[in-house]
Amino acid sequence: MNPTFSNPKPIDDLGLWLAGFTQPTVLVELAALVVCVGLAWVISGAFRKALRMQEEKTSVLFGRKLIDGVMFPLLLLLLAYVARAVITKFMPLAAFKIAIPVLVALVVIRVGVKVLQVAFTTAPWVRALERTISWVAWLAMVLWVSGLLPVVLAELDDITWKIGSSTLSLRTLLEGFITAGAVLILSLWVSAAIETRLLRKATGGDLSMRKAVSNATRALLLFVGLIIALSSVGIDLTALSVFSGAIGVGVGFGLQKLASNYVSGFVILAERRLRIGDNVKVDSFEGRILDINTRYSVIRSPAGRESIVPNELMVINRVENFSGALTRVWQTSVVSVAYDSDVEQVSQLLLKAVDDQPDALKTPAPQASLSAFGADGLEFTVGYWINSGDGAEQLRLRSAINRGILQALRENGIEIPYPQRVVHTIHSNATEPPAVD
Repeated sequence: MNPTFSNPKPIDDLGLWLAGFTQPTVLVELAALVVCVGLAWVISGAFRKALRMQEEKTSVLFGRKLIDGVMFPLLLLLLAYVARAVITKFMPLAAFKIAIPVLVALVVIRVGVKVLQVAFTTAPWVRALERTISWVAWLAMVLWVSGLLPVVLAELDDITWKIGSSTLSLRTLLEGFITAGAVLILSLWVSAAIETRLLRKATGGDLSMRKAVSNATRALLLFVGLIIALSSVGIDLTALSVFSGAIGVGVGFGLQKLASNYVSGFVILAERRLRIGDNVKVDSFEGRILDINTRYSVIRSPAGRESIVPNELMVINRVENFSGALTRVWQTSVVSVAYDSDVEQVSQLLLKAVDDQPDALKTPAPQASLSAFGADGLEFTVGYWINSGDGAEQLRLRSAINRGILQALRENGIEIPYPQRVVHTIHSNATEPPAVD
């Protein structure tokens, strides 16, 4: 990695360097830069409309605003290079010597930040890494403009140390890390683009299958990117074969649960028995599956609570899927009435309360039965079928039917008994035992 810079020598005479900005030709350069900004704005807007990215918030090229993505500064940099190549044939350059490094730094920062935001949306360490990329890019830009970058690189090249038969310098190590970071960011960018393309307009089982393909693609690209990054740093990959046995032992013991969760995630997505959007019950927690990641699944209850469930539990434990092959759900309500109530009348009132709700299915028909002789009254159970919905919809319908039952019983004078308990008090006429001296 040996970049070529337009200003290879340090600036010894600052006054002579600043004198270039007092020449009339600077106005031509500034006008060319303004034209480049306008063209980049128009072309970026045209691409944005052509690709229908107005509402796309997770795009690297097009962010929430026109200048938020990578497309605008990248086009501006390309147009600035073209303008510099044309202008340098007719006059000396001054403004472009600063504009080009600034635009390069801006593109590097924008690419790194946007890719990290798309790939790791909720990771807390992303902001710190974004700041690091920004500081490194602007520092390199200042050294480039001032002409000190070649001097700094030469000094870093003199700092060397020997590792075995190889000699490494600090410059080689830094350049290797920068190349490795660029390769990994490029891998994340490609995987994020593929994931967005696969998951767009996908629902149900199709969404789960596309999620599995997306996760496998990202893992493969990151693995290839890591191999290329290690090679760019100067690490001999053949030496890694020595540690293959130790890595296998580590996966078998220390990383057993982690590896199991990753494998279970791919199994869930491949079998498609549990899909994104299904209503399930796992380990007494009931809710809708929001996402199935490679290591864990996210389940949200009707009350809004979210549960992070390791994928291994979804494979080895019993899971109730309320959104399986059946499209109906059986619900029941239990009510107690006084023992002197008319059984047939109560049954008819219960069935009428269910029939009054349009969301309760008429076929199969609801059923009402005398289910038990309770301690305080007769217990009736009314059961009915509903279309499978989320927990909130089921609770709403159950509440509506129970309120209809309560109103019907009150209007017909049927008593709902309160719990009663009889307490017997035994009075004893026995005298107290005589006192003992």
